[in-house]
Amino acid sequence: QAQVVESGGGSVQAGGSLRLSCTASLAYYNSRCVAWFRQGPGKEREGIAMIDRDGSTRYAVSVKDRFTASRDNSKNTLSLQMNSLEPEDTGMYSCAAGKLGNACTTLVSGNFAYWGQGTQVAVSS
Repeated sequence: QAQVVESGGGSVQAGGSLRLSCTASLAYYNSRCVAWFRQGPGKEREGIAMIDRDGSTRYAVSVKDRFTASRDNSKNTLSLQMNSLEPEDTGMYSCAAGKLGNACTTLVSGNFAYWGQGTQVAVSS
């Protein structure tokens, strides 16, 4: 059964760093587009980073130059290194994987079929 699990959330002061991890128990993981999303309090879910099968990445403007996403296809994992965190980064962070064969096109939740439960990130000022 497909399973996606995140870890690494927590509380940090503004300017600090956190690293999130995600493990996806999915067949042919290396052939899937993967991504990180987040949902802040009272906000809609936002796609923040997407990694294509070849490791190329795309970021939302809100996190570009502060967050770095990477994948390890040998371990079926996905990571998100978050630096220079701001209170606006507070929210529930989820990783997602696309259906087999789907290309990494746009960073919208409808393009991803498998989701984790999320891990909470809280940034205080």
